[in-house]
Amino acid sequence: MPLQNRVDPHGQLHAFRARGCFMGNRGVLHNDNREIIRNWKLQRWITCALVHGNVKRTLMTPGAYTELFFLDEPTSYAAGHRPCSMCRNAQYKLFKAAWAEAFPNSPQTSDGIDSKLHEARIQADGRQRVWQRKISELPDGTLVEHLGETVLLWGRRQWRWSFTGYDLLAAPVQKDQVVDILTPEPIVRLFAAGLYESLLVHSTALNRA
Repeated sequence: MPLQNRVDPHGQLHAFRARGCFMGNRGVLHNDNREIIRNWKLQRWITCALVHGNVKRTLMTPGAYTELFFLDEPTSYAAGHRPCSMCRNAQYKLFKAAWAEAFPNSPQTSDGIDSKLHEARIQADGRQRVWQRKISELPDGTLVEHLGETVLLWGRRQWRWSFTGYDLLAAPVQKDQVVDILTPEPIVRLFAAGLYESLLVHSTALNRA
């Protein structure tokens, strides 16, 4: 049976065979039986490379951080993660530069940024924080929810998300329609400022964009 460590755009953990393109970390979320007992432990939610040097890990080792997996980078951003400063340093520098430009009066340290992101992604009751805008006001890379569908905006098209990839939405959401936005608001502001240009999107969207 697959482990419960595949992350959807809502930030929830599922047992699914498809691993995706990225790994991630929120701290130790599992017990000694490799069962998930919490949704997060740390405010530092990061997105990591699947391979980093010669490092090899046994998934869900007791006492070690829980390895999470994402379909692609828009998925990890929607779930509230940002690039790791170690294994994805180039992407992290792009992220920090965009943050400094968009939020010059906010904390610029990793801890300060993680604290601000945590406020934007999680409500007081622990549920994902969503917000609303017209779909025409949102940049590429944003993931939204509409009529039960999770939708990626990419290449001026709308793509239905799944753990295995994307399909074009058969009936696109109208431009003036207000939708629930899963990607945290600060991240969407970074996308709008140009960070979307560096996003690593699953090939099922790229091949048909």
